Amino acid sequence: MRVVSAVTAGLGLVGLLAGPGAAADLDGRGAPKSDGAAISWGPCSADQRELNEAGAECAKVAVPLDYADPRGRTIDIAVSRIRAKSPGERRGILLSNPGGPGGTGLANTLALRPALKDVADQYDLIGFDPRFLGESTPLTCGRAPQPTPPAETTTPRRDFEKSVRSARDTARRCQEHGDNAELLPHASTRNVARDMDAIRAALGEHRLSYYGISYGADLGAVYTQLFPHRSDRIVLDSSTDPAATQYELFQRSGAPAEAALDGLGRGGHVRSDVLKLLARAERHPIPVQDVRLDAPLLRLLLKQLVQHEEYDAQLISVVDDLKKAAAGEEFEPGPALSGLLDLLSSPELADSMTGGAIFMCGDGGWPAGGWPKKPATYWKNMQHSRATQPVFGPYVNGMIAPCAFWGTEPREPGTKIHNGVPVLLLQAKYDNNVPYEGALALHQKLKGSRLVTADIRSHGVYGRGTGGLTPVPCADDAVNTYLRDGELPKADITCAKPDLKTEKTR
Repeated sequence: MRVVSAVTAGLGLVGLLAGPGAAADLDGRGAPKSDGAAISWGPCSADQRELNEAGAECAKVAVPLDYADPRGRTIDIAVSRIRAKSPGERRGILLSNPGGPGGTGLANTLALRPALKDVADQYDLIGFDPRFLGESTPLTCGRAPQPTPPAETTTPRRDFEKSVRSARDTARRCQEHGDNAELLPHASTRNVARDMDAIRAALGEHRLSYYGISYGADLGAVYTQLFPHRSDRIVLDSSTDPAATQYELFQRSGAPAEAALDGLGRGGHVRSDVLKLLARAERHPIPVQDVRLDAPLLRLLLKQLVQHEEYDAQLISVVDDLKKAAAGEEFEPGPALSGLLDLLSSPELADSMTGGAIFMCGDGGWPAGGWPKKPATYWKNMQHSRATQPVFGPYVNGMIAPCAFWGTEPREPGTKIHNGVPVLLLQAKYDNNVPYEGALALHQKLKGSRLVTADIRSHGVYGRGTGGLTPVPCADDAVNTYLRDGELPKADITCAKPDLKTEKTR
């Protein structure tokens, strides 16, 4: 029987060197230390087929492992570039980050370019894999033991103890593998922001523009705080409250996810069906094909589907399939459930777990950190949440990361945001991954910002149409106008609800 670790699954849902001088201008003041000549551009690796087909170039930029010791050990940051089509109208460089934490971004420019439309012609589009991820200097954890198949019977407490053992083992494997003990203290958002500035300096640019979504939005906010004079046109999509820790942010996502589930159609039957399935899975994991789905995995799958209104029909389809499986019926899972089962067994999910863990556990505060050290705290919070959040409370309050057992202490505190850099913020009003109130809090801290609110349930606002979701034209226009002309909206904007490309389920 195929088995998936709930801890691993929960986190998923993630040569050519520049000279050391490229990393010099570390505080955002003064002139760049390089004119870009130190970077040796060439074809991207064979794994980056789409980048090569798009005519991109790739390189490595050397940056300090420890920015407090700039002449010490260096690591490599993998960088890609798609040149501006109109050199005479070239604006500068536009970096991007797809979120995570733990997401690789070398090819993110390919996903961003269609939404940018003609604006893409004015920028060198720069993708990069954050330190220790993808094709940058890697940080890998030791091989995980083969998980044992779940028993036919279980209990919520037994499931929790299993997650504790898995988290403790992940922390141990990450700490003890290779020279990770030396590397891990330097896995932080502040250092990724410094790496971004080293890329800027290596390219010979005085300033950089940026688009980041989710964790990438928080990363962009950190950049504006560390390097306000190097920040050009900054767009932050789906950000979080800079006064909250990562664990608090997870906890806050439970209530809006419950509200989204209540909003589904069929007279409340969806919630009723989900609660019955969870009650069954907490005692007898539900067999589907060659997998048994316990309650933590069910909550994870439902949390992914409830994020976007366009997925409502898929969520209902998955619930219907699971009802058949729980009843012991012979059936063929529909596309939605089949796709989720494939995701659970994919190696990409395991890779994103490692990347997510090293940054969630490595930061001293926002946009990560804050994980309780005692397993009993998680269990107490999980049980307390059941009264008001019976579906998602045990998931968002649980031990989602191995940070309680992380052997490395952060080298720096989290970043306190308070600056006047001009920034365009985007947020969906009913985002149940990073709730709307978090964007309002960041908006207050970024004194020069404007906020574009989309009246939808979604995680991510800009360029939704390029991913097959319903676009929000007024948000797309606001971003492209800002990146093209440098004009922020004169005031905050609320975009009208678009006509969704989905079967109506309300």
